Amino acid sequence: MKKVSILHVFTAAKNASPFDVNMAFDAGFDKMMPYTNLTLDEVAALTQDAIFSRSASGLKREAIFIGGRDIDLAIDMLDAAKKATFVPFQISIFADPSGAFTTAAAMLAKVDFHLNRNFKTSLKDKKIAIFGAAGPVGGCAAIIAAKQGAQVQFVAHRSLEAARIKAANYNQRYGTHIAAVDGTTEAAKQAVLDAADIVLCAAAAGVRVISAEQIAQAKRLKIIADVNAVPPSGAEGVAVMMDGIEIAGAHVLGIGALAIGNLKYATQHQLLKQILTTENPCYLEFMAAFETARHLASS
Repeated sequence: MKKVSILHVFTAAKNASPFDVNMAFDAGFDKMMPYTNLTLDEVAALTQDAIFSRSASGLKREAIFIGGRDIDLAIDMLDAAKKATFVPFQISIFADPSGAFTTAAAMLAKVDFHLNRNFKTSLKDKKIAIFGAAGPVGGCAAIIAAKQGAQVQFVAHRSLEAARIKAANYNQRYGTHIAAVDGTTEAAKQAVLDAADIVLCAAAAGVRVISAEQIAQAKRLKIIADVNAVPPSGAEGVAVMMDGIEIAGAHVLGIGALAIGNLKYATQHQLLKQILTTENPCYLEFMAAFETARHLASS
């Protein structure tokens, strides 16, 4: 008899995300079990409880999903769960805290696609300014972009020192070369835009951070991607359905929240299907999400 498929959801948050629950069932999992308010030191024991109760064939019908909001903690939990497994007791593990890995991956994959299609170039060596880098999506996008060879900048909204500390922590942890720049005044923000090839907006929902006038003045700028679906948009003139469409009054392509969101959904669905159907255990995080999103964007 074929065993039911089970997805164990590990999260440091109070609740598992309903979004992730729906996605798991839509991907084909029969059962989903959340474990909430977890600390890192609980992950190994829970993982071994999950793997020791099934045969090798049963383990192929079982996986772990790591949620939460902290991308560093999610990576640490993935590593702890992976280290708790061993042959033949191994299962697949997929980390996507707050959907940040798949959202950031989809945003960068869209930018990469339109750079190639419209400018015959790639992310490598592009100067990318990220507004909202303090959040999980902006932070994860910075790591992915930096690993593609881009020159990445955190744009400080309140404190340049705080942005520098965050960039330094990422650089040490992920082997990146992210910088921090001042964006605390309109003049400073304009200077950042004037020097950027790409702008990523991952600021809080409903917060306008870039005006149409500022975009029009940025002559070097090629693409703005904005993940904010709540009006007003983070970047004025970037409509939610834009997918490489020129922003009115500027020679800049816009990529909106729903265009990114549709690819994010497809990416998360694909990765959940992968951990459900794979013959060999896999361990998926932001770079796996980016490669999947880039493949889906170009197909």
